[in-house]
Amino acid sequence: MRSTTQLSITLPNEMAEMVKSKVESGEYASESEVIRDGLRAMHGRRKTSFWRSSFRERRHLRRRSPLATLTRLWGNARASAPFPSEGCSGTTCGPG
Repeated sequence: MRSTTQLSITLPNEMAEMVKSKVESGEYASESEVIRDGLRAMHGRRKTSFWRSSFRERRHLRRRSPLATLTRLWGNARASAPFPSEGCSGTTCGPG
């Protein structure tokens, strides 16, 4: 069973020239190697970016005190939920 798949791709002229020049310089043995190396680099950057952003979020959460977190969450809930604030007396709210 074959462990590779053959693809046909279209590149802008400038990119195609870059790929060809890498092969002609001897840096890579084939155009496929250039493309594979570029894809690996792209994948590595995305993976690193994910871990960096995830670390920043965790660090940000650690800095907050529990009280500050609760206060923020309560404020968000009050702003988004229809809490009755006027016209309430005892256990009844709204028009009577």
